[in-house]
Amino acid sequence: MEFHLYDRQRYLIFAACIAFTALCLALLTVSAWFLLGVVVFGALSAVGIYDMMQTHHSILRNYPVLGHMRFIFEGIRPEIRQYLIESDQDEEPFSREERSLVYQRAKNVESARPFGTKLHVYNTGYSWLTHSVNPRNIENTDFRTTVGNSQCSQPYEISLYNISAMSFGSLSANAILALSMGAKEGGFAHDTGEGGISRYHRQGGGDLIYEVGTGYFGCRDEKGNFDPGKFAEQAASEQVRMIEVKLSQGAKPGHGGLLPASKVSPEIAEARGIPLGVDCHSPAGHSAFTTPIEFMQFLQQLRELSKGKPVGFKLCVGHRREFMCMVKAMLETGITPDFIVVDGKEGGTGAAPLEFSNHLGMPLQDGLVFVHNTLRGAGLRDDVKIGASGKLISSFDIAKAIGMGADWANSARGFMFSVGCIQAQACHTNRCPTGVATQDKTRQRALVVEDKYLRVASFHRETMKALGSMTGASGLDHPSQFMPHHFQKRGHDGQMIGGQRVFPYLPEGFLLREGDDYEPYRYRWNRASADRFTSPDLPGV
Repeated sequence: MEFHLYDRQRYLIFAACIAFTALCLALLTVSAWFLLGVVVFGALSAVGIYDMMQTHHSILRNYPVLGHMRFIFEGIRPEIRQYLIESDQDEEPFSREERSLVYQRAKNVESARPFGTKLHVYNTGYSWLTHSVNPRNIENTDFRTTVGNSQCSQPYEISLYNISAMSFGSLSANAILALSMGAKEGGFAHDTGEGGISRYHRQGGGDLIYEVGTGYFGCRDEKGNFDPGKFAEQAASEQVRMIEVKLSQGAKPGHGGLLPASKVSPEIAEARGIPLGVDCHSPAGHSAFTTPIEFMQFLQQLRELSKGKPVGFKLCVGHRREFMCMVKAMLETGITPDFIVVDGKEGGTGAAPLEFSNHLGMPLQDGLVFVHNTLRGAGLRDDVKIGASGKLISSFDIAKAIGMGADWANSARGFMFSVGCIQAQACHTNRCPTGVATQDKTRQRALVVEDKYLRVASFHRETMKALGSMTGASGLDHPSQFMPHHFQKRGHDGQMIGGQRVFPYLPEGFLLREGDDYEPYRYRWNRASADRFTSPDLPGV
């Protein structure tokens, strides 16, 4: 059940209960039968008052009395949906089963289920993880990997699961604060998103990945260009552990944005370094560099300005040759980023044109395999760590991403669920029913930070425990040992397909040798140039 009501309407039922209670009290002098109305409407009024005072359910705080309808429907819906409407696996874009998994782990309640899987294991596309007859018992599930190559003087031990980029402005102040406090409590990282470092990121105290987007928010001059001095001030914070340049995001790659002046609050202006009363533009592309070599030089500048903190970039893979241009620039300049985050086109956003969300950009599995193998082919994979993001909310999702070549995983919507998001898909309306994705102060109060930040930490902790259990069941000691051959997939003919056929690891250094092997890679590699992103012969791929 979705809630898209306006502020006055969402209190209508509660107000009506109070009004009818008062009316029935007044009419008691006419007939004793109105005592029944006093009892019924008085009870509902009491429920509404309790709803507004309690701190555990955001929906009830924003929709007193009315909000209980959602939980009633949730209770009866499994039976109704099983036969008449939809299954637990229907994705919109996350299935009820997936959301329930996050809610249960965030609340630290039993997430096991009886009666076996509801998935159709003989259908095309079904995938699974192979296990060992000699499983391991892994007690320490605080899994980490070191980000920072020889050019980095302040490497960071990052968790294998972190909060992906979500800006203050897209998310509410309470949501950002709860996420940051949860990251601190759980010992993992929180990506700021391109909206800059807000007072709520700082107040929460969690480790931050400072994302620098095309608007250079927090490190821009009056004309919107990159300002080295302001960047150095931001990067000097002890909370900032890594720097991430955003080239594109999965849900809307190559698409800029506009924040109307009416939505630029004093707090947003403070975080982004923009004036009040003026439209805020996010260009589609960067102005600090125009060629692959200039991009590497920009990354080196950020590394120096941040006093040696890990520096990398995020992209949704588009023209594959363009990524190879960047890799050739790494080889030519000797400047190697510390990490690359591959964002799948299935990633989320507050709002994007339907054509962008549905049809632009490369899905995570394809993009991740391509980036991983290109770096292997250029002999750079050991120097560059890879993060992955795009609908990764379960331990199996994380394990599979690592098997495809990632070193760690990020999640945005998974952690949104942990602070109360119900997938109402009203993020762009400023009327989020749970106070997660809104700047409306009255709606934000539904999200009680003191309760939700513990759920953020719990979701992370329980997911890492589950990842440890899956790792041990496979006979491994650490998730980093997952490889393609640990995964199987059901093919179109019903046969099993080994992971090494679906996402193979290509030989180290093969792009640096002469030959005609691995033609799809070599064809683009031969056309790639460190001096330009454009191709003189064939545009695009």
